[in-house]
Amino acid sequence: MKALLVKTSSLGDVVHALPALTAASRHGVRFDWVVEEAYQAIAERHPAVGRVIPIAWRRWRRRLLRSRGEMAEFQANLGAHEYDLVLDAQGLVKSALVAALARGAERVGFARRDAREAAAAWLYQRGVAVPRQQHAIDRQRQLFAGAFGYAQDAAEPLDFGLAQRESAGQACHSACRSACLFLHGGSWPSKLWPEAMWIELAKQAQASGFEVLLPWGNAAERCRAERIANSGGGRVLEAMGIGEWIDVLQGVRLTVGVDSGLAHLAAACGVPTLALYGSTAPDLTGCRGERVATLSSNFPCAPCLSRTCRYRGPGRMWCDEPANPPCYAELTPERVWARALALGADA
Repeated sequence: MKALLVKTSSLGDVVHALPALTAASRHGVRFDWVVEEAYQAIAERHPAVGRVIPIAWRRWRRRLLRSRGEMAEFQANLGAHEYDLVLDAQGLVKSALVAALARGAERVGFARRDAREAAAAWLYQRGVAVPRQQHAIDRQRQLFAGAFGYAQDAAEPLDFGLAQRESAGQACHSACRSACLFLHGGSWPSKLWPEAMWIELAKQAQASGFEVLLPWGNAAERCRAERIANSGGGRVLEAMGIGEWIDVLQGVRLTVGVDSGLAHLAAACGVPTLALYGSTAPDLTGCRGERVATLSSNFPCAPCLSRTCRYRGPGRMWCDEPANPPCYAELTPERVWARALALGADA
C-alpha cells in the first residue's frame, strides 16, 4: 500500500510519529510525507519514506501574497501522485485541508472527539477513535494501526527508524564520543532550567571527564550558551540544520535537556537522554526511548502547563539565590548530574 502522511510540525510531534511509521512499514505500507521544511531531514532519514513534500506554512503565512508561487508549486507536488490512503496524523484544520488537496482513494484521521480540532474530522472519509489520555506516541501508533487495519502490539519496543549513518558524528569530530550535550533552550520561559544551575552542571560534567557542548537556536539562546561556556566551561556549537543535528546527536555520549523538540530528537536517536520537567509533565508528551530518563519537580503547583511562571508564594532558594522558576529548586545540579552519569554508565 502507498500512503501519504500529513504530519507537519512541531519537532516533537514529528518525532512522535516515527515509531508508528516504522510499525506500519512492517505491515507493507510505504509513505510519502508532507512535513514542515525545517524537519524535512527527519522524514528523509526514515527507511519507510520515499518522497518528502516540504511545506513552508510557517514562513508563507508571514507573506501570503509573495509566497503564491511556492504555494502553487507545493500544491502541484502534492497532486503529482495518487495514493491508496491519505492520513492526517496532526488532527488540525490546516493539516486536514492539506490532506483534502491530495489525491487519495481514502482520507483518514482522528475521530471527531479525538482530534485536536474537532472540525478537522469533517474533511475525513473515515475517523479512527484514539483516546486522548495517553502518550502522544501511543496515540500515533493506534491511529496508524486503525487507519491501515492491523493490530497494534502495545508491548512492541519503540523503533524511531533513525538508523545511524556512516557519516554520523562527522559534524562534531571524534571528541563528541566523550561529550555531553546541554539542551538548555525551550519554547516556554517556564521550561527553562536556571542558568546558574547549567553553569554548575557544566563544571560537574567537565570534572567527570566530559566535554560540554552548548547548542543554540536563536540569539537569546546563543547568548545564554556563551555565558554558560564562559562561567562554567564548554564549547558553543555553530548553527546547523536538522540533518546535521541528527549527526551530532548520534555522536555524543550523553544529553541533558529541558522539555524541548531537540530532547525528543535525542531520545529518538538512541542517545542516553535525561529530560527535566518543571512546568510540564512527561506523561502525555514526554521524551521516550530505551535510553531515556526523566526528572520531574514535585513543587505544589507543578506541572502548571503555563508558558510563564505564575507562582506568587514564598521564594525557593538554591545556593543562596532565588531559583527561577521556583519549581526547579529541587532539581539541583548535583541531583541532575548524578542521574545523568548513571544513565550514561548504563548505556
